[in-house]
Amino acid sequence: MKRVITYGTFDVFHYGHLRILERARQMGDELYVGVSTDLFNYEKGKLAFESFPTRRKKVFGTNLVNQVFAENSMSQKCSDIARLKINILVMGDDWKGAFDYLHDICEVRYLMRTPNVSSTMIRNAMKSSQMGQSLK
Repeated sequence: MKRVITYGTFDVFHYGHLRILERARQMGDELYVGVSTDLFNYEKGKLAFESFPTRRKKVFGTNLVNQVFAENSMSQKCSDIARLKINILVMGDDWKGAFDYLHDICEVRYLMRTPNVSSTMIRNAMKSSQMGQSLK
């Protein structure tokens, strides 16, 4: 049995998120996803639009995932991989090289991001739309 793991904030869940989960799932029999907690995002200097429980439910609701758990720190990846007996770590290519140190305990793959979509782009479009509404 091949087990795959990935991590992310998964804020304002969009097509790019769905695609990385679909592609990760195709690589194995089971998919495990660490969703960054609100506190961890804050520590990274990020502010998620949606709460951790909402983001967690959306990821699990794709029906592609066997388990969704809290990502509380970058350093937990080694213990997660060992605990869950992971074969493959999948991350977006914006992280290329960042997790190569894990090659000793599992295969590491970086997937190309879905072009022209990101949570940041969606949030910016929502802000622009709201600004336009307030000018009317």
